[in-house]
Amino acid sequence: MAWQWFHRLGSPRWFYEKSASWMPWLGVLAVFMLVLGSIWGLGYAPPDAKQGNSYRIIYIHVPASFLALAGYYIMAISGAVGLIWRMKLSFMVMKCAAPVGAVLTFVSLVTGAIWGKPTWGTWWEWDARITSMLVLFFLYLGIIALQEAYKNQDSADKTSAILSLVGMVNIPIIYKSVDWWYTLHQPATLKLTEKSSIDPSMAYPLIWMIIAFYVTYAWLLLMRTRVEILEREKRTRWVKDLVTQNH
Repeated sequence: MAWQWFHRLGSPRWFYEKSASWMPWLGVLAVFMLVLGSIWGLGYAPPDAKQGNSYRIIYIHVPASFLALAGYYIMAISGAVGLIWRMKLSFMVMKCAAPVGAVLTFVSLVTGAIWGKPTWGTWWEWDARITSMLVLFFLYLGIIALQEAYKNQDSADKTSAILSLVGMVNIPIIYKSVDWWYTLHQPATLKLTEKSSIDPSMAYPLIWMIIAFYVTYAWLLLMRTRVEILEREKRTRWVKDLVTQNH
């Protein structure tokens, strides 16, 4: 049964039909959580003792950074599944994850620069964490470029999957950069194995926003994947029937 479910999940048609009922709920939940979290963090969390109100950008910067990294894992794992089991849907997810991840990484870099100006006195520093995040941004752009460079979709998918897997080496560097090298970037404030260095009144809205970004990411990725399925399967009978029904 488990393997049957696994192969069903790999079917573009099955995935498209099943995900239709998830989209409205995910969309409403994402918007609700983002609005509530933004009001909570930006309006009601107390100011920081040293940074004042400038620290509030963490409610955008930190969740975007989390999802930029988690999104790369999703993209690389999808590429690996596509290479190993030759599932078309996995390659579609990989392709659709790249633009979403690139936007999140860009948001992370921009908000980090905005935060860095009042904190460090500069918009940009060739800091280990910041530089490795910039490399992540270029990796995402590389996947997007490879998808557009090949006329043959199968070649584009396989090459993109290989690049995404090679790029995985950058992820642990990003995570451990503040521990391995001297860096201006502060260490993690939310910790699972140790006591967090952030006050609960600031931590709770931050955790809420991280979850909100995860929900939003899932919503955007599903939406883009559904569009990609229709584009790639447009010559199949079920898509033609779907188009006929909608018209």
